[in-house]
Amino acid sequence: MNSETLYNGIQLPEIWPERLSLDSLSEPHSPVKPPSIIQIDTGRQLFVDDFLIEKTGLKRTFHKPELFSSNPAVFPEKDWEKIDNFSEVQCPTAMVFSDGVWYDPQDNLFKMWYIGGFMQSTCYAISQDGVNWEKPVLDVVAGTNIVHNAIRDSSTVWLDLEEKDQNRRYKLFVFEGKKADGNLSVYFSPDGVHWSEKILETGNCGDRSTVFYNPFRKKWVYSLRDFIEKGPERIRRYYETDDIITGSIWNLKETVIWAGADKLDFIRQDLKIPCQLYNLDCVAYESVLLGFFSIWRGHPPYRHKINEICTGFSRDGFHWYRPDRTPFVGVSERYGDWNWCNIQSAGGCCLVVNDKLYFYFSGRAGIKGRAEAGISSTGLATLRRDGFVSMDAGDKEETLTTRKLVLSKKFFFVNADVKENGFLKVEILDSDGRIIQPFSKENCIPVLCNSTSIQVKWQNVEDLSDISGKPIKIRFYLKNCRLYSFWVSKDISGPSDGFIAAGGPGFETNRDT
Repeated sequence: MNSETLYNGIQLPEIWPERLSLDSLSEPHSPVKPPSIIQIDTGRQLFVDDFLIEKTGLKRTFHKPELFSSNPAVFPEKDWEKIDNFSEVQCPTAMVFSDGVWYDPQDNLFKMWYIGGFMQSTCYAISQDGVNWEKPVLDVVAGTNIVHNAIRDSSTVWLDLEEKDQNRRYKLFVFEGKKADGNLSVYFSPDGVHWSEKILETGNCGDRSTVFYNPFRKKWVYSLRDFIEKGPERIRRYYETDDIITGSIWNLKETVIWAGADKLDFIRQDLKIPCQLYNLDCVAYESVLLGFFSIWRGHPPYRHKINEICTGFSRDGFHWYRPDRTPFVGVSERYGDWNWCNIQSAGGCCLVVNDKLYFYFSGRAGIKGRAEAGISSTGLATLRRDGFVSMDAGDKEETLTTRKLVLSKKFFFVNADVKENGFLKVEILDSDGRIIQPFSKENCIPVLCNSTSIQVKWQNVEDLSDISGKPIKIRFYLKNCRLYSFWVSKDISGPSDGFIAAGGPGFETNRDT
């Protein structure tokens, strides 16, 4: 069997995915070893790990999104959103439980799927701007915005812009019923509103199982919840297939152990309970796979479940680097807030909206002194584009030198925030570290602004054609500056050819072209 070489130069082992043991989940995944030469033609290159970095004096800073001031953006208000046949206390619900939030370029609309009523049906909302949401009256269940009327737990809606059959453009994977173990039911739709008859039932899985598409490898991946009674309890298993219809049958216990909460996930001192991995939603963002880890920190009898979203990043689609264990989106500690309990991510994970990323997530208000969910709603948080991590310099000039890279595109771009009395310059070196003229620091026109897309230029240099296909290193010089990412582009307008998660205005495909 020939091993697979990825878009970034990583060569996968012949046995793939790796067979992990249950005992190994308490340890963080080992960092993926960079190839001898890293390909950088696909996507913006993020500094979320040391994959790209040979040497630096810069400080790495992790950034959190800003919560929308008018949260929740979507909340239970319709009669059918207030139905609850399962709880002792009624828990009105309009929340993403993965489900999905996408931008559809055919209709130029933001679209959201969410649970309407506590574990009742799947509802649908639309928005022109991703901030103000409308619940349209539809014909599936007359007079409502219900688009799928099955009692359900978790689900994933995926807008598949690579699908050639328009009737399968949208895909729904939903755990129907209220048992803890069962299957995912699969449906297709041309518009996300009118769904087919059930296409198939997958292999067995737990109730919080989800799905994503890995476009780097053209694989559908099932993120399968398993519950280990004598062990770490909630964990994730991994199953991949080229084809949903022919490849979605498995035996859960024979699938590959993938991820769990590990020893670096902090334990709340008020609970003192080992963490568990409640869910793992994933999406391709630029040149990495972005993972939203819903970390369960406990479910005390006096408060509903405490789940918080933490981030992870993968270069090969299986192994995760999780450098920041503090919550990316966490629970509020103030009773009465809509998000006092149980934060969960949306399927698709994030959208690219101009210079920002939009993240949708659900929160539950809880009921003080009880374990019930209370009112469950959906909120919005925003972050600078590529803004998960920055490499920073202060008043003293510092440098960052990459490992050996290779590129074939003509124009060089950065996402940077240059402060007063600051600058950013770029120098290109050969594989032995010697400056390639005329791409020197001295010949570089300094970057002096704050922008998510800035072309870097050298005096009397038309483009990067002279170094195309040659092993190089890049050295950045920073002072009073934050560097978020860099990339090479085929065009002076700066498209990265990277993947754009759940899309956004102005993008016609799932890539920044």
